[in-house]
Amino acid sequence: MAIQLKSARVERWAVAADFVAVHGVHVDVIVAEVAGEGAIGRGEGTPVLYLGEDAVGCRDAILRAAPHIADMDAAEARAAVQELMAPGAARNALDCALWDLEAKQRGLRLWQVVGCEGAPIARVTAFTISLGSPGAMAGQAATAEADGYRLLKIKLTGEDDRLRVAAVRTGAPEAQLIVDANESWGELDILSEAEALADFGVEMIEQPVAVGADALLDPIYAPIPFVADESCQTVADVMRIGAFYDGVNIKLDKAGGLTEALRIADAADAAGLSIMVGCMLSTSLAIAPAFLLAQRARWVDLDGPALLARDREGGFEFREGRIGPPVV
Repeated sequence: MAIQLKSARVERWAVAADFVAVHGVHVDVIVAEVAGEGAIGRGEGTPVLYLGEDAVGCRDAILRAAPHIADMDAAEARAAVQELMAPGAARNALDCALWDLEAKQRGLRLWQVVGCEGAPIARVTAFTISLGSPGAMAGQAATAEADGYRLLKIKLTGEDDRLRVAAVRTGAPEAQLIVDANESWGELDILSEAEALADFGVEMIEQPVAVGADALLDPIYAPIPFVADESCQTVADVMRIGAFYDGVNIKLDKAGGLTEALRIADAADAAGLSIMVGCMLSTSLAIAPAFLLAQRARWVDLDGPALLARDREGGFEFREGRIGPPVV
């Protein structure tokens, strides 16, 4: 029953040439591998930069936690790491590796161990339009729509947002649009901004105000739902911010793994909040557990592997704007 940490390592993956990322031209991810009873479980996390994480620090956190779970089975170890480690990419990588290990030891698929009603199916996923001039963003949108993407996510800054959204709408006239305001609307007339974007057919606004300023949304009855991202890290945040938002964006890296992400989803359902499932730049190894949550989400934003120069062999397939398991 004992668990052995086979590896905790940093891997560097190149970002697609036409995607502008805060990570730069590459992204560093952390991969954890755990072994037990002849099986190996694997998990991947991407450091959350706004939380001050870096890849080496995340790797070292896994190395520090490993001795404390060596005498446990996979389920016990998964429960233990919730207490041993803070939420973040390191715990995500180790938590997901333990889920993967348990599934393999039991001879089951992960969706069966998690308790999904059936095998996961392909879902429409957002494709991110990275920040740039309105003309550049229109070009990205036109290319994405031509490639079959039907849901586009637009990065905004609080400056020239309407021009950028108008440009994307011109470039992709048939696409569904959602936006990520990245905490930038605190000094703006939020209702006016939301109404303007609604005229362009925008269907959702992610994180319009800064963490801690969520009450600015309290008196606003916007025509578009607001979804919390940075303001909802763990299950404890759901009740705190639920009165100000219509939904929550669950990302395994900020939640610290599939275990906490499932708790957030359950709490969101109980609170009547819509679920969005998002991701960091990552390979398909990180997307696999998030894809299970995508089955119960209103909005899916799992384009991380599609924004890399290449993905892992046998990764998820992106066809006609949908993400789905590889056809075998």
